[in-house]
Amino acid sequence: MRRTPPAVRRRPPGSPFSTPEIPPPPVEHFVVGDRVSHDKYGLGRVVTVEQDVTVLVDFGAETYRIALPNAKLVKL
Repeated sequence: MRRTPPAVRRRPPGSPFSTPEIPPPPVEHFVVGDRVSHDKYGLGRVVTVEQDVTVLVDFGAETYRIALPNAKLVKL
């Protein structure tokens, strides 16, 4: 006995599931000296950028290495 593939279910035009896909936000590129804000650590300055993979940020009291992309890190 051969099984037939299931039919494609079409969504009605007013369905909330047929919304267009939203493109992801653009990835921010940081350079040495950029002022940044982090949700947890506050204001800081970029010290080192490592191949757009991580950034080393000086927040005054502490220096943290932050992996990119990071939604909590925003360029000012």
